[in-house]
Amino acid sequence: MRRTASPTSLLLFGAGVFLLVLAPLLAWYVAPQAKRTPVDVDTTTVFTGTGSYFDTSKVRTVHGQRITVTRQVRGDVADSEKSGNAVWDVSTSVDSDATLPAADTRDSLQWTLERWVTDRATNEPVHCCDESPVFDGEAYLKFPFDVEKRSYRWWDGTLGGVIRLRYSGTAKIRGYEGLRFTGSVPPTRTGVRQVPGRLVGRDKAPQVLAEEWYSNSAVELVVDRRTGRIVHAAIGPRKTLRAPGSDKDAVVLLESERLAFTAETQRQQVELASRDSGKLAVLGSTAPVGAAALGGLLAVIGAALVARGRRPAPDRANAHMMTSPPA
Repeated sequence: MRRTASPTSLLLFGAGVFLLVLAPLLAWYVAPQAKRTPVDVDTTTVFTGTGSYFDTSKVRTVHGQRITVTRQVRGDVADSEKSGNAVWDVSTSVDSDATLPAADTRDSLQWTLERWVTDRATNEPVHCCDESPVFDGEAYLKFPFDVEKRSYRWWDGTLGGVIRLRYSGTAKIRGYEGLRFTGSVPPTRTGVRQVPGRLVGRDKAPQVLAEEWYSNSAVELVVDRRTGRIVHAAIGPRKTLRAPGSDKDAVVLLESERLAFTAETQRQQVELASRDSGKLAVLGSTAPVGAAALGGLLAVIGAALVARGRRPAPDRANAHMMTSPPA
């Protein structure tokens, strides 16, 4: 008697083989493709703290004031799809309580509009698409995917250059663990500005090209490991004016020991990081491992059933003998 495999055994075996093939595809192709910087972003992050700023209406520096930094990031989907890169428009405003809410960003203490273009897979800067400024480094606004426990070259827009951020262990933000990076910026000349001479101690000169200086006492970032998203940030900026050739600050334009993400911004960033990190974890590990385990089990069961057979069937010779009439 010859035995034939049942449709169920063949189905189980086929499903197992399919899942075994699918597992490495998920891990080695689908997951890497998912690690791409999004282009349809529209997020707002807010820093707050207490500090000093130059009040143009009083023509002097005022102290002990609340300072708010608001950063809006919006993706240019059309240019991103056309270039294949992540094209983000970034608006940053610095405000006091007197300029909030600002009906026009130009009423802020300081306002900048920048255009950042990065490679969607590596996060490296790409110089195209009306990028402004031309920047360098490994990270800005976000870190690369799969953040490592090492130092990174971080672009500081106020400095107009790269600083080194050191890995400083882990930290939990609203219960969510990320990698912590720290650094600082020593006093550095960043440009010149034409101002009345008396403002910087040159009373005899109607106008002078005062030197702009910038430092940052403490840069602290907490970053989600999988996505590179920043879940917490804090800075200690100081911007001043000096008389030409002087080694002493004459005017403080902006200073704060600590400006940090608000609680609402932390919550928002943690939710986004947790969601996106979870998706990458499923594609990169959970789904491939599950597919491989289930596929292996189904393939073994299906193969056993195929080998064993489920329905006996008479062979042709025996069938012919059984149906032939006796002589």
